[in-house]
Amino acid sequence: MGALLSLPLLAVPSVGTLMSFGASCCGAAACSAICNQCGIFKSSMATRIAYAFLLLINSIISWLMLTPWALKKLEHLTLDYVNISCQGKQCYGYVAVQRVNFALGLFHLILSILLLGVKSSRDGRAALQNGYWGPKVIVWLAFVVLTFFIPETFFQVWGQYIALGGAMLFVLLGLILLVDLAHTWAEYCLEKIEEHDSRGWRFLLIGSTLGMFTASFAMTIIMYIFFAQSGCAMNQAAITVNLIVLLIITAVSVHPTVQEYNPKAGLAQAAMVSIYCTYLTMSAVSMEPDDRACNPLIRARGTRTASIVLGAIVTMLTIAYTTTRAATQGIALNGNSSHTYNKLGDEDGEHGLVDQQPTSRREMRAEALRAAVEAGSLPANALDDSDDSDDDSDDGRGGKDDERGGTQYNYALFHVIFLLATTWVATLLTQNIDYEATGVAAVGRTYWASWVKIVSSWVCYAIYSWSLLAPVVMPGRFGN
Repeated sequence: MGALLSLPLLAVPSVGTLMSFGASCCGAAACSAICNQCGIFKSSMATRIAYAFLLLINSIISWLMLTPWALKKLEHLTLDYVNISCQGKQCYGYVAVQRVNFALGLFHLILSILLLGVKSSRDGRAALQNGYWGPKVIVWLAFVVLTFFIPETFFQVWGQYIALGGAMLFVLLGLILLVDLAHTWAEYCLEKIEEHDSRGWRFLLIGSTLGMFTASFAMTIIMYIFFAQSGCAMNQAAITVNLIVLLIITAVSVHPTVQEYNPKAGLAQAAMVSIYCTYLTMSAVSMEPDDRACNPLIRARGTRTASIVLGAIVTMLTIAYTTTRAATQGIALNGNSSHTYNKLGDEDGEHGLVDQQPTSRREMRAEALRAAVEAGSLPANALDDSDDSDDDSDDGRGGKDDERGGTQYNYALFHVIFLLATTWVATLLTQNIDYEATGVAAVGRTYWASWVKIVSSWVCYAIYSWSLLAPVVMPGRFGN
């Protein structure tokens, strides 16, 4: 934590900076020693939460560096004795935000390369993903420091082209995952209803569908009342288009032709897509500037700070969900599950029999299990059960390694998604910066951010519509 608090001071290329960095390293090293005593994370969920927390801290630092507010507070704490500057230039604003997020993005890019091809925690490189948290924090902070020695022109190009492209890709990825979640949720509920004829699952499916549609129409009414006054043509158009498309995709979902080619399509998926897109539209109109007197939230007394904090929380939750969902599901980029079992005798000339002497009792047991799985005597997951029963599958403190049989998600893809997340955070924070502001900066309160959300809702509707119409247009490719 000392490293985080001293981060702005680290940007000053001086002896004091080096001393501060050394102290931070010592603190991180001590933390690493403690973590080593506790062992690496055996739970894949704990690892994902840790990386999400690191992204959250990085995003908060980026947000604070938008304006000189945080730097002035630090200078005030030193009784104005320390004048914080970066090579004689400002340590806040557009370039500073790009530097901080570029550092974390570079950190994830390197990890993604190092972790290519890791299939289970048996691979020695898996420790890079689940452990070494002290050294990893040191590397991240070192990258942040080093970025302040890179010329500003690099980050001007990076932010305007590369980061912007990565941000758009991240938004598109989130929309695809949302549509995938809608289909997965509805199909899962239908499977439970068919298997158990459960009233509880039937009530949950119907109740959630009605609830989401009700919330969508309620948000639409609120938007018309508060954000669609006379002269607010942009808001009126966005709200109306959203309502019309909502009704269209709902009708398409239950159209007889669509039902014929995709019997599991229905109102549940349409409800989830509708409430999300309506939320995007409401977020867009509620976060736009108030230069045309179309946003009463900005004029409302006492809501500015609350809306800023709420917007930041929602943004971070969205990023955390998108990265976690992408990492675990792979969105067809890593479609095959990591829990794969090689059949005996796949190659030409193989007879499927054990023809080599195992070198240990464990290997003998594994060979016997594989032969039993191939013969159909045991289910395929018996191999995982065997892995879990090994002595080294336990961390020594009662916790089991849930990735010895295979990783729960693609490590390399996981870090690529986090890299894209850093570009989205940087792009979101650096659009139309108010350099005259002295307090905390509002996140996403620009027309650019509003239009990104509005267009994103339209793209989400389009992706969902295509998921319904694709089996009709190309039945051979999407056969039942």
